[in-house]
Amino acid sequence: RVIQEAAPKGVMSSYNDWDGLPVTGSSYFLTELLRKQYGFKGYVVSDSEAVEFLFTKHHVAKDAKDAVRLAFLAGLNVRTNFTSPADYILPLRELLKEGKLSIDMLNSRVGDVLRVKFEIGLFDSPYVKDPAAADKIVHTKADEEFATQINRESLVLLKNANSILPLQKSKLQKVLVTGPLASVSNYQMSRYGPSNNQTISVLQGIKTYLGKDVNVDFAKGCDIVDKTWPESEIILTPLTADEEASIADAVAKALQSDVIIAVVGEDEKRVGESLSRTGLGLPGRQLNLVQALVATKKPVILVLINGQPLTINWENRNVDAILEAWFPAGQGGTVVAEALFGEYNPGGKLSVTFPKTTGQIELNFPFKKGSHNGQPGDGPNGYGNTAVVGALYPFGYGLSYTSFQYKNLHISPVTQASQGNFTVSLEVTNTGKVKGDEVVQLYIKDLVSSVTTYESVLRGFERVNLLPGETKKVEFLIEPTALEKLDVNMNWTVEPGMYQIMIGSSSEDIKLTSEINITQ
Repeated sequence: RVIQEAAPKGVMSSYNDWDGLPVTGSSYFLTELLRKQYGFKGYVVSDSEAVEFLFTKHHVAKDAKDAVRLAFLAGLNVRTNFTSPADYILPLRELLKEGKLSIDMLNSRVGDVLRVKFEIGLFDSPYVKDPAAADKIVHTKADEEFATQINRESLVLLKNANSILPLQKSKLQKVLVTGPLASVSNYQMSRYGPSNNQTISVLQGIKTYLGKDVNVDFAKGCDIVDKTWPESEIILTPLTADEEASIADAVAKALQSDVIIAVVGEDEKRVGESLSRTGLGLPGRQLNLVQALVATKKPVILVLINGQPLTINWENRNVDAILEAWFPAGQGGTVVAEALFGEYNPGGKLSVTFPKTTGQIELNFPFKKGSHNGQPGDGPNGYGNTAVVGALYPFGYGLSYTSFQYKNLHISPVTQASQGNFTVSLEVTNTGKVKGDEVVQLYIKDLVSSVTTYESVLRGFERVNLLPGETKKVEFLIEPTALEKLDVNMNWTVEPGMYQIMIGSSSEDIKLTSEINITQ
C-alpha cells in the first residue's frame, strides 16, 4: 500500500533475514515482491554494511565478493557503508569480467538511479546556486518556535498524586534539582540531527524560569550508570564510598528544600541504534538515589529522560509525580520548566506501552485476542498463571492538569456496505479550571472475524485544545481501509459483520462505545 499510494523513490534493504532469506540478498524481496508485485519504480539502497553482512553474519556468501554478487543479483542498486567505494566497485568489476554478472543488469541497476535523479530534477540544477542562503532559512525564529511547541506537545504526564503539579512558585522558597541528567543536555542532540543548536538543560530551564524568586539548589546524586554497568544490571554490586557520598549530598540538600525535582533516565549512549539493555529499570544507581530522596518525606517529582519504555514500578508507587520528557529538543529544559510550574499543561499521550517487567515483553499494543495480555477471567490471574498482569502505563495514556467529559457520540450511517464510509462525531468538554489539550482516540474492534484479529486497533486521533468550560465537536471519518484485515489467503478485505467503535482517552480508558454493521 505504501509503495502504490505514496510512490517512494527509494527503499532501503534491511540487515535481517526473513524465514532464512537475508533481505539484502533476496531476489524475492527486492525484485519479485517489491518491483513485480508492488510495482516499485525507484532504487534500492542497502543499510550500511548490509551487503558485507551476507558474508560476515548471515554466511550465505562465501566471501565479500560473493556477497556483492548476491546483492546485485537480488536487485540492489546502491551499496552503503562507511568504507571505500572500492570495496564494492572492484569486486563488481571482477564479477563482470568473469561473466558472473551481465552488463545489461548493470545498466538496469544504474538506470533505476539515474531515472530517479532525472525525475526529481537533479540534472536540471545540479549545483547549489547560493549556499549562503541556508543561513537565512536554518535556525529561524519561526523554526525554533515550531520545534519548541512540538516539544511541549510531546510531554506526557504519567502521575500526579494529589494534584501536586503544577508547582506554585509563590509557595516555594527552595527547590532541589537533582539527578544525573539534570545539568547535561547532550541527549538533546543526535549525529543524525542538526548541529550547532542551542541546548538548555532541565536545571538551566528551571533556574531561568524561577529567576530570583526561588532558590534553586543542585546535586548530581549519581552518574547515569555505575562503573560496573552493564554487568550491574544482572549482578548487583554494593555502592562504593563515592556513590554513597554523592547520594548523601543530594539527601542533605533535599532536606533543606521544599520540593525535589529528580531528572533521571537514560542518555544517547544507553539507548538508541545498536544499543541494547538487559533490563528496563533506571540504570546504574538511579533507583538508589530516588529511594533515598523519597525517604526524606519531601515531595519528589520525577522527570524522565529516555528513549524507550521504562519499568519504573517502585518509582510510580512512591514518588508524587512523573513527567515523561523523552529525549527533548534544544529547548527541552525550558518546556519542562513550563510544564512543572503550570505555564503549559502537558497533554501528550503514550505512543508505546510501558510494561511492568521485561518478563511481559513483548507487551505491545495492539494485542491479539488470544494473547491474555490482561489475563481476563475469574481469579487473581485469570485464565493464566501469570503473576504480573497488565501494563504499567497503557498505550495512549496521559494525564492533564484539567479534566474532560465525552458525550453525544453519533455515527452515520450505522449500517453500510463494505466499501462505504462512516462518519463518527462526539463532543468533548473541558470540565476543569485551566485550559488544556485532550487527544481524543478512536479504536475499532472486529467482534467476529474469519481470522484472529486484535482486541482493538487505533484508527484515528485528534488533539483538541479547550478553554475551561469550552466544548468542541470532534469528527472522524472511517474509510474501508480502517476495517481491512488480511484474510486466510493474505488478501486485504473488509468482512461483513459487527464492529465496535470505541472513543477514549487511552486504549484502556474508553469513554463512549457504539457499533456499526458491515453488510455484504
